[in-house]
Amino acid sequence: MKKLQLLFIMPIAALVFASCNSNDDGVDAGIEIPGITITDDVDCCSAEEALQVYKFLQTVKIIPELTTEIDGKYNVFAYSATGKLHVGYNDLYFVATKKLTGNYIKYFDVNNITPLMYMVKMDMTHSTPASDGISTFDDSRLAIKHGWVSFLMNTSEAGQWTISYNIEVLGNSATVDKTSITVDKLPEGQSWLKNFKIENDTYYLTLVNPTNWQTGKNTIEAYVSKKGGMGDKAYGLATEVFTIEIDPRMPDMGNHTSPDNTALTLQNDGSYQGTINLTMTGLWRIQIGRAHV
Repeated sequence: MKKLQLLFIMPIAALVFASCNSNDDGVDAGIEIPGITITDDVDCCSAEEALQVYKFLQTVKIIPELTTEIDGKYNVFAYSATGKLHVGYNDLYFVATKKLTGNYIKYFDVNNITPLMYMVKMDMTHSTPASDGISTFDDSRLAIKHGWVSFLMNTSEAGQWTISYNIEVLGNSATVDKTSITVDKLPEGQSWLKNFKIENDTYYLTLVNPTNWQTGKNTIEAYVSKKGGMGDKAYGLATEVFTIEIDPRMPDMGNHTSPDNTALTLQNDGSYQGTINLTMTGLWRIQIGRAHV
C-alpha cells in the first residue's frame, strides 16, 4: 500500500450561524415572485417549487459571462457563491427559464463542461478537475442543476482561462464556446487543491468548501480526479478507490493534533467524506495521507 502526505494550510475562524425563523419554511400561496408569471405549465415549477428556487438564488450570484439564450425562447443562467471563480473548488449552479413568462424549467441538461487554460509561453492548453456532468440540486428544487470545477491556477499574464459547455432545454440546444473567465487567487497561505502521482498517472485531490468549517467536528469532503491524456478534456473523477487519512496540526500551539478524526472514504455520489475535529480557532496545517486500495 502506497502512502503520501499532502499539506493544506488554512486559518479556521470561529463562525456564528443565525438560525432561520420557522415561518421561513412556509409557502405563501399568494406570493408574487419578481420576474415570474406562475402558469399551469407542465415544463415549469409549481408556485411552491418556484419559491424554493427563488429563495436559493438570493444566496448566490450570477456569472454573466456564462449566461446564454436558446432560440429566443429560453434563458440559461450560471451562478457561483460570489459570481466569481477562484483557484480550487467552485460550486456551479445552472437555471433555465422561459423568456415569455420567466418561469423556471424543471428538466434540462448541461454537459461537457470544459475549462481550459492557455499557457502563453509554452503555447499549449491544459484543463483542470471538474464534475462528471451536472445533477439536480435536491428534490425540492428540481430546476437547479449543480456541478463544480476546481481550478489549478489563477488567471495571469502567463495563462488565461475559458469555459465551454453544452445546454439542452426542452429539445432545443446551444453551446457556450470557450468563453473567457477570470480565476482569482486564494488568500495567501491557503491551498485547496493538491496533486500526486502514481507511476505515470497524475491525480488531483480537491477539498470541497474548506472555508465553511467551524470549531468542533466537521464533515470533510473531497474529490479525487485523474488527469486524462487529452489536453482539451476536463479531468474526470478517478475510477481507482482510495482511503484518505487526515492529520490536522496546529503549528502555533506546539503542533498538537486533535482526536476523533475519521478517514475519508468513497461515497455513492463519487465524493470522499470523513470527519475532521478542529478543537479551537487558529491556523491549522491539515495533512492528507492517501492510501491506494
